[in-house]
Formats: sequence, structure tokens, C-alpha cells
Amino acid sequence: MEKQNVTLSIPRLLLKQAKIFAASQDKSLSQIMRESLEEKVREETDYNKARKRQLRLLKKGLNLGTGGQVKTSRDELHARE
Repeated sequence: MEKQNVTLSIPRLLLKQAKIFAASQDKSLSQIMRESLEEKVREETDYNKARKRQLRLLKKGLNLGTGGQVKTSRDELHARE
């Protein structure tokens, strides 16, 4: 995979905390940033796939086995014995 350098502008305190975090994980700051970005992109991609799948399902509808006919009245459904 071809790599490209980028320049980031972040607050000094955040940079210091990020370096400490990376060291505690025994990773480089570049590796931490790359993994974090990959995770964000993957989450967004997975979310969009799931959203599209669910919207297709909503449009199609579900077979509830009623053939589109409700044979029980609301009162019968909520009757208490």
C-alpha cells in the first residue's frame, strides 16, 4: 500500500496525551492515528450498509403470515380475563 505523509494541526496538550497513549500501547503515533482513522471509516461504512439494508427491508415489508388481513379486532387483542 502506498503511503503519503500529512500535516496535522492539533493542540499541544492533545499531542502530548496522544504520544503518551501511543507509548503505553507500544505503538507509534502514526500507527495510532492510522488505526483510529481506519476504525472511523469502517464504522461509517458498516453503518451505511446496515442502514441501506434495513431501509430495503422496510420498503419490502415482512411476511407476518396474515396475508394482509387482520382477523382479530383491537378489543379482542387487548381483552383481559
